[in-house]
Amino acid sequence: MKAGVTLPQVTFHTRVRDESIGGDNPFKWEDKTTDDYFKGKRVVLFALPGAFTPTCSTYQLPGYEDGFADFQAQGIDEIYCLAVNDTFVMNKWAQGQNIKNVKVIPDGAGEFTRLMGMLVDKSNIGFGPRSWRYAAVIKDGVVEAWFEEPGRQDNHGDDPYGESSPETVLKYLTKG
Repeated sequence: MKAGVTLPQVTFHTRVRDESIGGDNPFKWEDKTTDDYFKGKRVVLFALPGAFTPTCSTYQLPGYEDGFADFQAQGIDEIYCLAVNDTFVMNKWAQGQNIKNVKVIPDGAGEFTRLMGMLVDKSNIGFGPRSWRYAAVIKDGVVEAWFEEPGRQDNHGDDPYGESSPETVLKYLTKG
């Protein structure tokens, strides 16, 4: 992946809160497309191996959440976190992390991740197909800047983190 590439068109199957439903589980299915998330906006997208995992939950997601105002000051409309997890897992993770600013995108079947060329096999640690860790600045559905962790490969022994950190992406934005 690199700057100038248009994002693949996929449909994400999400669950959204709808108070009109009532009861203990006031959610409904809502399909969202690549355009729904990215068209007409300048956003940061970061992808990670999975919800509830240590680096993702301790550093990456909280870092983007805490830095949201700084990203907005640099012209970012939204920040999205994507993982090859279903919508139930992504929503519960965001809730558990008390996320208010970053929006989660469930890529449950890994279709978007595969089309981005970032799907890796992490069976060596019991995960199966997951996203390699990366971040991107996306403008109107086109990659403006790309930040990929080094060493992408199946069954990688480590989980590198740094290139896709909020600090690295914000540094890029403040230089521009």
